Amino acid sequence: MSESKALAEFKLGVEMLRDSRPDEAVVRFRAAADVEKQNPYYLSFLGVAVARAERNWSAASKLCEMALRMKHNEPQFYLHLSEVYTSAGRREDALMTLDRALSSVGPDCRIQQARQKLGKRRTPTLPFLSRRNIVNVRLGILRNRIAAWRHSSRSRVASAPERKLSRSVQSLT
Repeated sequence: MSESKALAEFKLGVEMLRDSRPDEAVVRFRAAADVEKQNPYYLSFLGVAVARAERNWSAASKLCEMALRMKHNEPQFYLHLSEVYTSAGRREDALMTLDRALSSVGPDCRIQQARQKLGKRRTPTLPFLSRRNIVNVRLGILRNRIAAWRHSSRSRVASAPERKLSRSVQSLT
């Protein structure tokens, strides 16, 4: 297979990944990566496809990390590695990757958006227990539900006077 066929396979793989067909994309990206083993774009996209299709987090992260070592100033590679880490449940690693991207690449809107989307975690409910302790996990879920409930009840309370005001305005007209 020539380099042009590898590029054609890569383009097909990108389309398949965009169309939420990661199983088919893996085949295309592997074919392209077999021809050009040192192409960081092929490796990075293969890593994301492996993560989405096969859920093989270690292989996916190795592929994305390898691509990032080859070309460390490409924002897309940081985003791919962050996505793999997030999918694998390694949120802290994803945050560190995006922070490293901001310092290496500079301000990039896609990286900043991904960083904001991941946000900052609250402290554990019981700080003397590990974050993954089942008690902390359950209390954290409960804390988030209470916060969501409080937020929704505040918006309902705030909207009640507005309804009264609109009725009184209507009666005047």
